[in-house]
Amino acid sequence: METYAQILIYASPVFFILVMGEKLYGKFVKGDDFKSMDMISSLSSGFTNTLKDVLGIGVSLLTYVWLVEKVALIHIPFTWVNVVIAFIALDFAGYWGHRLNHQINFFWNQHLIHHSSEEFNLACALRQSVSDLIKFFTIFLLPAALLGVDPKIIAIVAPIQLFAQFWYHTVYIGKMGWLEKIIVTPSHHRVHHAINPEYIDKNHGQIFIIWDKLFGTFQEELDDVPAVYGITRPVRTWNPIKINYQHLWLLIKDAWRTKNWMDKLRVFYMPTGWRPADVEAKYPVYKIEDPYHFEKYYPKLSTGMQTWSWIQFFSTFAFLMLFFNAVPDLNLTELFTYGFFLFFSVYSYTELMDKNPKAFWQELLKNGFGLFLFIQNGQAWYSLENGGMALNLIFPVYFIAATLVTGYFVFREIRIAGVVSTKI
Repeated sequence: METYAQILIYASPVFFILVMGEKLYGKFVKGDDFKSMDMISSLSSGFTNTLKDVLGIGVSLLTYVWLVEKVALIHIPFTWVNVVIAFIALDFAGYWGHRLNHQINFFWNQHLIHHSSEEFNLACALRQSVSDLIKFFTIFLLPAALLGVDPKIIAIVAPIQLFAQFWYHTVYIGKMGWLEKIIVTPSHHRVHHAINPEYIDKNHGQIFIIWDKLFGTFQEELDDVPAVYGITRPVRTWNPIKINYQHLWLLIKDAWRTKNWMDKLRVFYMPTGWRPADVEAKYPVYKIEDPYHFEKYYPKLSTGMQTWSWIQFFSTFAFLMLFFNAVPDLNLTELFTYGFFLFFSVYSYTELMDKNPKAFWQELLKNGFGLFLFIQNGQAWYSLENGGMALNLIFPVYFIAATLVTGYFVFREIRIAGVVSTKI
C-alpha cells in the first residue's frame, strides 16, 4: 500500500501532463473541441480508482500465491525468462477477463466505466472501475502458476502491464504498419471502444493483439466506418461513482421487477444487455440504435461553472497528493476517513457539473466533514501538522469558500434557470 502510494505521487502528475498535452495538441494543431467536462470526469474516475487500490478495497476469490502453492509443476528461477513468462501470462489472463467483462451482464458493471466516455482520448484511459470489489479472474493465471512463476514477479509486472495500456487511447496515431500484427495499437483500440455494429465486442487484447486473432475476436479498423465512441445505453452523467454502479442497479431492479423466477437469477449471468421480456416491455431503457445520429451528453455550463469545476478538480487533486504522501503515517481509521472525504469530494463537484440542484447540499456536507477533520486533527491537515498556521489556514478558508461558490452556482445558474425554463 505505502509503496504504491509513493509511486502514484510521481505517476499521477505525469499522466495528467500527458493527458493535457494531447488535449492541447488536439485543440491548437487539429482544431478539435477542448471538452473540459468529459476530461474532468475521466480524470476524476482515475482519482477514485487509485484511491480504491491504495486503500486495498476489494478481495480476490482466488489468490495467485495459493494457486502457485497448489498446482506448480516446476519453479522457474528468478530471471528475465521469468519476467517474460509473467508478462505473457498476465496478458493472456487480461484478454480473457476483459472478454468476459464484455460478454456477461454482471461483469459488465465493473468495466462499463472504461467505455462510458463518448470521446476517445488519453483521459478516458483513466476511467477505471471502483466497482470490481471482488476479483474473479485470477484463474486465468493458471499457466503461470503451473510454471511456478514467482508471485513477486507477477506483483512487479502487473502495474507495468497496466500502465502500458495507457498510450493507445488516442485518435491522433494512425495505423502502425507491421506492429499492427503483434501489439494492440491505437487503431485496434479505437475499434474496441466503438459502438458501431461492425466493431462492438472486438479487440479485447491488452498488450498483444495475437489473442484476438487466435480466438476470433479481431476486427481491423475500416476506413469507411469511422468509430463512434461510448456505450449503447449512455450513462448521461459526469459522476464516475454513479457510473460505476449504474448497470448493477439496473440489474437489481430488473431482478426485483420480473415475475419470472428464473429470470431473477438469469439477468445476472446472461449476455450483456439482456433483460427479462416483461421488464423490457414495462420499463424500457433508452438505447442508441443509430450510432451516427444521437445527441452526446454535454450539459451547457457557463464559463464560470466550467472554471469552478476545474478549481474543484485541482483542489481534490491536491488533497489526493497529500493523501498519498500521508499514507505511511496514517492508521487504518484515518486512511478510510480521508479516503471517504476524497470520494465525497469527487461525487460533489461532478454532481454540480451535471447541474444537479442537490449539489449545494452535497458540497455543504463535504466541506462540513472537511472542517470536522481539520479541527479533529488539531487545526491542521494530515501530513502538514508542522506546516505552520498560515499554511494550514488555507483549508478552512477553502471549505467555507467552496460552499459559498457552489451555492452561488446552484441557486443562480441551476435553480433560477430551471424555473425560467419551466415557465417558458
